[in-house]
Amino acid sequence: MGYSNMGYSGFRVLKEGLLGNRGWQPTWRDAAPRDDYEVLIVGAGGHGLATAHYLAREHGITNVAVLEKGWLGSGNIGRNTTIIRSNYLLPGNEPFYELSMRLWEGLEQDVGYNAMVSQRGILNLCHSDAQRDAFARRGNAMALAGADPVLLDRDGVRELCPFLNFTDARFPIVGGLYQPRGGTARHDAVAWGYAHAADSRGVDIVQNCEVTGFRIEGGAVRGVETTRGPIGAKKVAVCVAGSSSRVMALAGLRLPIESHVLQAFVSEGLKPLVPGVVTFGAGHFYISQSDKGGLVFGGDIDSYNSYAQRGNLPVVEDVCEGGMALMPMIGRARLLRMWGGIMDMSMDGSPFIDRTGIDGLYFNGGWCYGGFKATPASGWCMAHLVATGEPHPVARHFRLDRFRRGAAIDERGAGAQPNLH
Repeated sequence: MGYSNMGYSGFRVLKEGLLGNRGWQPTWRDAAPRDDYEVLIVGAGGHGLATAHYLAREHGITNVAVLEKGWLGSGNIGRNTTIIRSNYLLPGNEPFYELSMRLWEGLEQDVGYNAMVSQRGILNLCHSDAQRDAFARRGNAMALAGADPVLLDRDGVRELCPFLNFTDARFPIVGGLYQPRGGTARHDAVAWGYAHAADSRGVDIVQNCEVTGFRIEGGAVRGVETTRGPIGAKKVAVCVAGSSSRVMALAGLRLPIESHVLQAFVSEGLKPLVPGVVTFGAGHFYISQSDKGGLVFGGDIDSYNSYAQRGNLPVVEDVCEGGMALMPMIGRARLLRMWGGIMDMSMDGSPFIDRTGIDGLYFNGGWCYGGFKATPASGWCMAHLVATGEPHPVARHFRLDRFRRGAAIDERGAGAQPNLH
């Protein structure tokens, strides 16, 4: 079966409308696995598909298969709250996320697919003088990395979001750090766009093909065992956020990661209300509004270890309490649905893009609940690592051995406890 050559344009939509929409083809092929590839990517989520796309586009490596145990995009890429931003503080993080932000800005033209990237801005609220000072420091770090921080006072926040609770004596709003280029993207369409682009360059996307083991000979990877038979390759890149510990254990590796579930919520559809993304600085609550009108919001992870893609009610209560404290009118909206995704929670709250001790085996994971915003840069840097064998400059801090070297990247300053990051 040939590669997908499906192109999208306004002219194509008009043409198909006149012809009864009979000319559309699948956006990507449902490929059958071959016996051998140059590179295998485990995980057809955002990071795995982005890696495949950039391997093909930037490095000319197209003899690639992406293996997915279920259906494409059925993991965390289809379960998150869609926020994109680059408002980090530490030099190990901010240049990486700013690269990601710039890739987001050209993503739809790059992959030829409507991912609904909407740069409506993100506002992080501060509720004390100390928090405002910390945001000023973060804004300076952002500016040094080429980002676009705007430090707002109380009146600036009121002008942007007049519906917030400005009279709360417990959590007074004193200002906020605003990033106008931040915003949201349609999470599942990001996976579909990368799949479309990778497939058009000859990458095989193999669904319902679970990896059950690694073929390792003489300290080097030689392929994987799967539910659809063995597949050979000299390079294997693992991008399976949420399942990282279990998959890498098949290669005999133990990771500095715990798995926790993060819940997300959507209200009924409402008229335009929230101008962009708003985060509560006195609790853990963040909210935006989707193109369908639903309020999309979330908060903290469930603090216990779990591989379940659903959470429990105490966190639901905590998230809703945060929403009511920040914007009491949210109490009039009906909660429509909720779900959960499994997070790789690392010891310092920062990710890994690195080689392993097994030659040809590469690992991408530990994204905590910041993996979606990192999708383009993660794929870009992982592709660079796999193609060249060397870390990309902006991802050079994301090493697996950083704890042994005393080089932790603790953005939140919470210490070595994964469920606090």
